[in-house]
Amino acid sequence: MIDFRSDTVTKPSAAMKDAMFAAPVGDDVFGEDPSIMALETYAAQLFGKEAGLFCSSGTQTNQIAINVHVQPGGEVICHEESHIYKYEGGGIAKNSGASVRLLKGNRGRIDAKTIEQWINPPLDVHFPLTQLVSLEDTANRGGGAVYSFDKILEIRALCDSLGLPLHLDGARVCNALAVNQMDPAIYGAAFDSISICLSKGLGAPVGSVLVGSREFIHKARRVRKVMGGGMRQAGIIAAGGLFALKNNRERLTEDHRHAKLLEATFLKQDWVEDVLGVETNIVVVQLKNAAKRDEILAQFMSFGILAMAFGPGMLRLVTHLDVSSEDIDFTCEKIGMISE
Repeated sequence: MIDFRSDTVTKPSAAMKDAMFAAPVGDDVFGEDPSIMALETYAAQLFGKEAGLFCSSGTQTNQIAINVHVQPGGEVICHEESHIYKYEGGGIAKNSGASVRLLKGNRGRIDAKTIEQWINPPLDVHFPLTQLVSLEDTANRGGGAVYSFDKILEIRALCDSLGLPLHLDGARVCNALAVNQMDPAIYGAAFDSISICLSKGLGAPVGSVLVGSREFIHKARRVRKVMGGGMRQAGIIAAGGLFALKNNRERLTEDHRHAKLLEATFLKQDWVEDVLGVETNIVVVQLKNAAKRDEILAQFMSFGILAMAFGPGMLRLVTHLDVSSEDIDFTCEKIGMISE
């Protein structure tokens, strides 16, 4: 099967497995796993931060960051389709006792002007205190849309003027950086905390790194412990993440090229209403006949191709390192054979 359901389905390469097998390990709760420390240091330095914290997932790094930034009863501002709100099991409420202000925006992106309109008046006791702004880059529900860095800087300036921290859900931040060709450290300076997922397009089997100031990460480490996230000899999996950050970032442009080929093919089909403009590795297809979604998915499966439903009348295909150019050619051929 050619699996386009997500870039989370990637499997470690032989070279990554070798790095994992050879990784020196220790007890990370005691701060003694050299492979985890190497990953945390590398990720932090890459994004211009003082320290990092290795966790099991991007959901965990996001939820830890929110818990550090926000007090119970506070409010988090994010896009209405944000992963931190939509796909993390109500964690903001359950873990941090905070409310959420959901904003509309273009393809999962919000702007400083809209954010400013929804900052709660701090002296009015009827409202929760606005305590955090969170962005997602790339925006999953926006079809992998990338923020303009100028827009991020406008949001940073607004947060600075209000004394608010700015968090990045960077589940696919390396895809964004592959598009805007920015130095990760310059990009990272705009945020107080960044969640960097290793197990999507970068191809590691497990894990995410949270980066920020030394003080922030010290607090985050305590929250990770409280959430049951302390790991022992986890350097075996951290080594896969370190390999991914060092070796698999530059090749993300290949995934983006493959996604553009899929987009062009879909747009030629008379059963396709539209495709969200492809910027990275996510292809979101809107069908003319929404009722045919599951039937079309079944036709894909009959060809040995896995895609996923992404809402009423919508399909999503995600390219990644386990999808070859030959797989893309085959898929484009089969797209032309799909019928309503």
